[in-house]
Amino acid sequence: MVKALITGISGFAGSFLAEYLISQKTYAITGTYLSSKSLENLTDIKKKLDLVQLDLTDQKSVSQLIESKQPEIVFHLAALSTVGASFEKPAETITNNVVAQVYLLEAIRKVNLTCRILIVSSADVYGKVAKDDLPIDEETKFNPTNAYAVSKIAQDFSGLQYFLSYNMQIIRARPFNHIGPRQSLGFVVSDFAQKIARIEKGSHEPVLKVGNLEPKRDFTDVRDMVRAYESLLKKGVIGDVYNIGSGKSYKISEILDILLSFSNVKIRVETESALLRPQDSLDRVCNNAKLVAVTGWKREIAIEQTLKDTLDYWRDIV
Repeated sequence: MVKALITGISGFAGSFLAEYLISQKTYAITGTYLSSKSLENLTDIKKKLDLVQLDLTDQKSVSQLIESKQPEIVFHLAALSTVGASFEKPAETITNNVVAQVYLLEAIRKVNLTCRILIVSSADVYGKVAKDDLPIDEETKFNPTNAYAVSKIAQDFSGLQYFLSYNMQIIRARPFNHIGPRQSLGFVVSDFAQKIARIEKGSHEPVLKVGNLEPKRDFTDVRDMVRAYESLLKKGVIGDVYNIGSGKSYKISEILDILLSFSNVKIRVETESALLRPQDSLDRVCNNAKLVAVTGWKREIAIEQTLKDTLDYWRDIV
């Protein structure tokens, strides 16, 4: 059995990654989590995991974790990941995400551990992209429009630096938007789905307040995304970086229309200025050719299925 470590295992992508690795029957999985409440995402698989509660910005705890567990592969997913919140707390977002990763890489380096490491950056690093640069490949220049994107550039380049400086076996991923059940509020699809579910239950007026519906995003089901993570860690070229996305973008208005089509309740949509962000890139679509060439990955779950599953998830818990 391969000893795998997933940081942020109880999070949105982390919990689905844990489920996928368990299904492969070749991994012994340790995972870190910060909040006990987040363990709800792991209810069905908790007994199959070695779970460690710790704050990755506590250097001593991180060092003890690496020394005791000696992982052979590491998926570094833990981060403050809400773009909207990063406008409110830019310093906290940047500090947390960068410091946590540096402490993790330093701990691995100091015990001279040989392991493959996947650093999960974000397509948000590309920010405001010109039409001429679409679809976005790994050479597209960075134009970050929020503190979260800045933190992810730092994580991305920190991973590159540790590869170049210490020859550590690091692969970097830049995932585009991934969606699905368990995604927390603060993300557009979850926000829409939760409000629709509440309206259906009668606990919210039949009005959906929205921000800008014109931007287009490349949405991928989280279950497809974590398959790409595992494939990249096994097959990716050490030191290299890969975009992960479906290769198709959808207007936010299209996503909302599909979600509304699953409901029998009449819902009015209204624009609210408070929900508009300071900067929103109008289109973001992934060129995934590099990923596909190395791993053979492709999207398997249709966008309609993902959106229905997300709405059903919120219907069960509101």
